[in-house]
Amino acid sequence: MNQPLDPAELSRMTRRVVDLREQHRDLDDAITRLQADIQADELMLKRLKKRKLLLKDQIAWLENALIPDEPA
Repeated sequence: MNQPLDPAELSRMTRRVVDLREQHRDLDDAITRLQADIQADELMLKRLKKRKLLLKDQIAWLENALIPDEPA
């Protein structure tokens, strides 16, 4: 069960989600550019994709924490 959060904490979490989404978009752009390069470093590409998935998980977790519990 989620604890009620104060407005400052909600604001901080919302800003964090926005920052993570921006990072996710930036990684997506970087991955696209690397994939277009024939001489791209495959290890770097895999690391970027892994980081992108981690960001996606963090975004989902924070968004879930921001959703208030419904009363039974």
